[in-house]
Amino acid sequence: MEGGGSMTLESAISELRSTLGGTRSASNWRLMTRKQLAAVREALSDERFSSWDGWLAARSGASDRERQQLLGRLTALGGGLLDRLDTDRVAAEVRRLLNDVEHYRQKMHDLVYDSVSMEIGGSE
Repeated sequence: MEGGGSMTLESAISELRSTLGGTRSASNWRLMTRKQLAAVREALSDERFSSWDGWLAARSGASDRERQQLLGRLTALGGGLLDRLDTDRVAAEVRRLLNDVEHYRQKMHDLVYDSVSMEIGGSE
């Protein structure tokens, strides 16, 4: 998994955030942002979770649909990025999308946590 230039979702998100926080007047800003959107997309594609049992199956199915939706949005935004001149608006859209990706990531962590605590028998 490592070595192919792929990074974790967390580091891809944080790199993109720092680009967004930087100056947007640089001519290569759109190019960098597009490249980092692609890295976030790749990291999100790699986030595979094993199939869940029982009650987790419904939640993971919904999460998978959400993941596909996010991947589509990342692709669409990255695809049209170089033609767009209003970098402030682009940055705002990217930020919104990143927030959604982070919410998704948190939900997946919760799902993994729930499944682990179930296996351990952590019902109180």
